Amino acid sequence: MNNSIYPCLWFDGKAKEAAEFYCDVFINSKLSADTPLVVMIESNGQKIMCLNGGPHFKLNPSISFFVVCETEKETDEVWAKLTDEGSVLIPLDKYEWSDKYGWVQDRFGVSWQLSFGKMEDVGQKFTPSFLFTDEQCGKTEEAVKFYTSVFKNSSVTGILKYGAGEDDKEGLVKHAMFTLDEYVFMAMDSSVQNKFNFNEAFSIVVTCDTQDEIDYYWNKLTEDGMESMCGWLKDKFGVSWQIVPSVLEKLMSDPDKSQNVLNAFLKMKKFDIEKLLNA
Repeated sequence: MNNSIYPCLWFDGKAKEAAEFYCDVFINSKLSADTPLVVMIESNGQKIMCLNGGPHFKLNPSISFFVVCETEKETDEVWAKLTDEGSVLIPLDKYEWSDKYGWVQDRFGVSWQLSFGKMEDVGQKFTPSFLFTDEQCGKTEEAVKFYTSVFKNSSVTGILKYGAGEDDKEGLVKHAMFTLDEYVFMAMDSSVQNKFNFNEAFSIVVTCDTQDEIDYYWNKLTEDGMESMCGWLKDKFGVSWQIVPSVLEKLMSDPDKSQNVLNAFLKMKKFDIEKLLNA
């Protein structure tokens, strides 16, 4: 599993509480880092960052996790825990695409699509799934082609579109699956007026070993998008990304350097590795 790309979830002071909850919900999960700002989960070979970012952004179903559950028992147990104090978006039931599937937004606002199936059908336990809705509806195919053109070792696994008489408008993307540097993503269109869209609460982290890599991804993803601070940006579809140097974790764990490093990167939009090393 390539962990140079991984998701980041934004919480208002509840990052550790949420991370501990997910470690209880999903087998083979543990906390790998625990700081006041960031709590890291390692689950089934994948990294998920939980960030204490404050009240500014709220999670919504525009990006959810598609989760492969390999037994019916696991599906039922995970569903029961996630729906406790959560909201059911699609009931757990048998559908044409799965013998058992359901969509839930949990008590912390994170959305999960549970599907009883086989890991080899997707290749990973947790797969971020983009929902292109409202003003972004109809842009799924364009986005998939754009992302796979930006990232190396990428491919489109498949794009399935709605036909005449199906549940949404003919030609919209019913389901797409693609890989970015061997990390799997999914995407779909929806013409339903959902009144939510992509925001900073669910971002994708891309770790880079060199300044050239940082410059490359920053320039590509901000094209018709928007720069933010501390390595954050929004692409032209409104999806948030963090382009960060791999050395940052080591620098931030050094008690003699961490405060200077923090002070340095708080002033940056795009990360500058040399300035971080010299801080």
